[in-house]
Formats: sequence, C-alpha cells, structure tokens
Amino acid sequence: MDEKNLEIAKSVVQDLMNQMGFSAEIEISKSSQDNQENIICNIKVSEDSNLLIGQYGVNLQSLQHIARLLVRRKIEDKFNFILDINSYRQEKNQSVIEQAQSAAEQALAEGRAIILKPMTSYERRIVHMELAKNDKVVTESLGEGEERKVAVKPANLI
Repeated sequence: MDEKNLEIAKSVVQDLMNQMGFSAEIEISKSSQDNQENIICNIKVSEDSNLLIGQYGVNLQSLQHIARLLVRRKIEDKFNFILDINSYRQEKNQSVIEQAQSAAEQALAEGRAIILKPMTSYERRIVHMELAKNDKVVTESLGEGEERKVAVKPANLI
C-alpha cells in the first residue's frame, strides 16, 4: 500500500466526517497481520465521540462499513480497512485480550471451563486468535445470536 492510497483513504474519511458535520483530525497508518495489509484510520474528535461510537460500538461498526465502501471505490489494491474513533477499538481489543488471558489462567487454575460474557463475532475472533497461541487451553463458541459466547477450557479436559 503506497502513500498515495493512504492519502486517498484519509481524504475520503475526512470528507465523510465533514459531510456528517463533525470536526475531526484523521490519523492514518498501515500494518500487516496474517499476510493481510491493513489500513488503520483513527478519527480524533473532541466532542460527540459517544455518538459516533454508539452503544457497544454499534455506530462505529456501521460507520466503518460505510467508510470501507467509499474507500474501496477509490483504491484498487486489496487491503483490510479498520476505522477507529479516539482509539476506542484499540482499547477495547486490548481489554478483550486481557479478559481472554485471565479466563485461560482461571481455567487452568481451576481445571474447568470458563465461559465469557456474550461477545460480538469480532471480539470472539480476537479471543480465539489470542488463546490459539496457548496450547494448554482450547476455545469454543457457544450459543446463538447476540448471546453467543466463548468457553475457555484446559486442553487436557478434552
């Protein structure tokens, strides 16, 4: 992903924020993960960030979908587009990773399955990916719909 494409993505998101009536500073960066190139766009707003993020990040997900569609219309390269507001998603991801690690420690200490609270598919994926690094535990998604959660079990229980 070249600098020109990063500037295009930044410009598209800036225009979107302006059209929505928000004064925002756009930080854009790139990273690679699992052989996939990521464009990470962090929108810094001083007020109304709760409105943009929404309860449990629902508005942020919707805004990311719209921004992703607009950016992909202008950039041909394959990439994963991640939108964040005031680093909310980054902090939330770190919190989910910490919960997963804590559940793994608890499952091993107590020798039983630990079931986490219901999570979005994105959060469950983070838990599965993080705990896949630990061969002493296994994870499994349970339930359906909005009540779907992750069970963390000691590997020797299977």
